[in-house]
Amino acid sequence: MKITIIGRKVNLRNNFKELAEKKLAKFDRIFDEDAEAVVTVTVERNRQTVEITIRQRGAIFRAEDTALDMNEALDHVVSALGRQMRRNKTRLEKAKKVDAGVEFADVYYDEPEEELQVARTKRFSVKVMTPEEAIMQMNMLDHEFFMFRDDASGEINVVYRRKNGDYGLLVPDEK
Repeated sequence: MKITIIGRKVNLRNNFKELAEKKLAKFDRIFDEDAEAVVTVTVERNRQTVEITIRQRGAIFRAEDTALDMNEALDHVVSALGRQMRRNKTRLEKAKKVDAGVEFADVYYDEPEEELQVARTKRFSVKVMTPEEAIMQMNMLDHEFFMFRDDASGEINVVYRRKNGDYGLLVPDEK
């Protein structure tokens, strides 16, 4: 796995970089060498945020945590990524095409596999509006996200509320 470590508003020490690489090394048995991991550390006042994104063949695993100490945040993020991978164990094995000699269970503790199923289906009309109007509608409904048809492109888009209180916009890719 290729690992890129980025420091925003901070100069990262070599011991942190080595620790991050060591912790991510336990995922080497799951991902191919063409997988890419990006570790981003951001320091703002007394908060230190560590974000890790791992990409491989269209699959994306991402976790983020904020703590007073970046090593503590790193521990939480690696732990969260491990939980995501355990939950998606079967999908990962199929994507990796694991041979009989290397099993996913060798890397992680056995946990009962969680079956994914849709609990509820909801239908509603998708209205044409601007992203700003969609954010206003989302806030009035007190939802975390809102789907709408963009007035400029005609595409289905989604606005959502981020953890830090800002808003995000999901736009479909042409590919």
